[in-house]
Amino acid sequence: MQPQHIAICGNIGSGKTTLAQKLSKHYGWQALLESVDDNPYLRDFYGDMNRWAFHVQMYFLNSRFKQVNKIRATNDKTTVQDRTIYEDAYIFATNLHSSGFMSERDFQSYLDTFHSMIAYVQPPDLLIYLKADIPKLVRQIEKRGRDYEYAIRIDYLRNLNEHYEQWINNYTSGKLLVIDVNNLDFVTRIDDFAHIVSKIDLELNSLFNQAS
Repeated sequence: MQPQHIAICGNIGSGKTTLAQKLSKHYGWQALLESVDDNPYLRDFYGDMNRWAFHVQMYFLNSRFKQVNKIRATNDKTTVQDRTIYEDAYIFATNLHSSGFMSERDFQSYLDTFHSMIAYVQPPDLLIYLKADIPKLVRQIEKRGRDYEYAIRIDYLRNLNEHYEQWINNYTSGKLLVIDVNNLDFVTRIDDFAHIVSKIDLELNSLFNQAS
């Protein structure tokens, strides 16, 4: 029995999209990538977080909910998803609120919508967390050259990492694989990618044995 939903989570610049694409090619999975460039609020958000925080997060939340429904409606193939609906709420919206960029009123409205959606969401069969420290994230962000991301502050990335650690340490919704990517370059080094694949294979075998 093959898994239906594999999800990759991690901070901005941790390598989620690239890994999703490589795993898609390696395993023959369908890749469902985060619609970053399609978000009409993102560029405005990085220029004025206070004004656009609620808008940008609501767009991502709705987009992710559509993705999850699409994944579960596709029964005949495995989908690898770049970022999860949980991160939208527990990491990004929570961080914006605690950092003063999202008002209490907007945050509560956001959470109400999230909790209404999450009642209809099944967790992924396997969640892969790419753990990366700030220097690694900054290098990756600079390398991909999205001009609107140049405004991202170090303390913003650091706060996100803290929220990720808290969430991952308390994650109990399904199988979890944590991969420290600080010293890995799975794009240019074949051995590093093979190392990740071997870890995923162990988890997939475990899932298969549980289903048998």
